[in-house]
Amino acid sequence: MAKPKQQPVKRMIGRFIVADSAICHGQPTFRGTRILVADVLEQVAAGIAWETIIEEWRGNVPADAIAEAVRLASQAFRDHSAQYTAPEYVLERAQA
Repeated sequence: MAKPKQQPVKRMIGRFIVADSAICHGQPTFRGTRILVADVLEQVAAGIAWETIIEEWRGNVPADAIAEAVRLASQAFRDHSAQYTAPEYVLERAQA
């Protein structure tokens, strides 16, 4: 018997960011686009000027949307960074 088709699930993550199971496999995108938030965050992390990022995405990702992505990524880092700590990088106090 065939599985019943699941309804797409759309979550508003912020004013500009959505996760829609019917778009890009549910990965966060900027509302009304198929532009992955992760791609824009990688550009920010690479030091690309926001004006350049906006131009590269033909204005589909405004500065307010980039700011929201950075703010949400920062919050996620604060909330979850402990679970990503690699044991080999844990610093210990040096013996005096």
